[in-house]
Amino acid sequence: MTSNVPPQWQQPEPGSYVPPPRPWQTAESPSRSAAPAPDAAPAPAAGGARGTAWPPLPVPPARGPSLRPGALALLVGGGAALLAGLAVVVPFLLRATGSSGLLVGFVLSLFPLAIVLLAVFAVDRWEPEPRRLIVLALVWGAVMSVAATTLVQPLFLDAFGPHSGAAQTMRFLATVEAPIVEEGTKGLGLLILMLAARKYVDGPVDGIVYGMTIAAGFAFTENILYFGRLFSETSGSAASLAVIFTMRGVLSPFAHAMFTGTLGLIMGLAARRWSPGLVIGAFLVGLTPAMLLHNIWNSGGEDFFLLYVLVQIPLFGAAAVGVYFLRRAEARLTHARLVEYAQAGWFSPLEVEMLATPRGRSAGLRWATGLGRRSAMRAFIRTATDLAATRQRVLSGRDVRGYAAAQQELLDRIGRERDALLGVSGGHPQL
Repeated sequence: MTSNVPPQWQQPEPGSYVPPPRPWQTAESPSRSAAPAPDAAPAPAAGGARGTAWPPLPVPPARGPSLRPGALALLVGGGAALLAGLAVVVPFLLRATGSSGLLVGFVLSLFPLAIVLLAVFAVDRWEPEPRRLIVLALVWGAVMSVAATTLVQPLFLDAFGPHSGAAQTMRFLATVEAPIVEEGTKGLGLLILMLAARKYVDGPVDGIVYGMTIAAGFAFTENILYFGRLFSETSGSAASLAVIFTMRGVLSPFAHAMFTGTLGLIMGLAARRWSPGLVIGAFLVGLTPAMLLHNIWNSGGEDFFLLYVLVQIPLFGAAAVGVYFLRRAEARLTHARLVEYAQAGWFSPLEVEMLATPRGRSAGLRWATGLGRRSAMRAFIRTATDLAATRQRVLSGRDVRGYAAAQQELLDRIGRERDALLGVSGGHPQL
């Protein structure tokens, strides 16, 4: 079978493979698996100078308990908060929908949730975020932000709401209370996540990913309420369910994602030059466009379809185009950082093209799939991307402390993953 992969990525003939040069390979020390000596590892210096050697790396501390007291406290506190949130949300949904309505609403809400999560994964493909943080963001949106909204809503209504009739109250809830309270509770989760896991937030794409994920969780629970309550009130009318499902599940699954994604974009831009105060300031600034978009969406009323065509579709198109160009910029940063490592001898130029360009990744994955090594290629790509992101954080003034050790760990891992990908054992390809 003829391969359509460029020749430089095809499997070498037996005995013809020449490993890419590595800084620690010398005539006296030919071992491919030995770790480089600290003073012989010419990884790029923080200023980007080619061939600048790092000073001796500190000896890593002995590995302690698998779960530190701080992490244990955070885990216990998070679990308790989740249980408290569920204790608010589940009874609220049951009262509003009944058990049958809750079940129907849950099943129908899975469809728009899947659409938004697929979009999140598409946006997040270049430098995937840790799955545990994605899950935490989703849980915050689905449980914690809904619980907080449920508790705050009556207080907000009592303090600021009109007292002149049901119609005015409903309009106030839709156009004032919902944008302020819902975006505030969703945004609070995004702020906590970015402050607690700042090493994983490198720029606007990461902020968009976490913002969209929190919004997807919130919309999921909100859809359960809408679908389930209508099912209960109409005695299971299929026609009524079809109308509201089309409105919320087909025409507007990305509404909340756009609102909170905008906040995530602004906070992600601030995270490039990291300081907690800057991120908190970006949170306060970013709430304004998020709330404004939410207000515009909820103000449609009888003009919903006109507003949808003239405003929402263009906004969604602009958002998609913006994410595309942000992804392109993210890829260019990865390429620029890996070029610096290639100049220091850690990658060949062809490897950089394979690891840091969309076309190169696609070709490399096709080649690796043909050899049954797709997972190895994905690991190689992921580690190289992490290496580039780690260096970019240092160049932007973040995470300087401990950078040398983190870099060395990633470079060692890249060596092992390259061997696994090429089937190399003892300096020769495995036949």
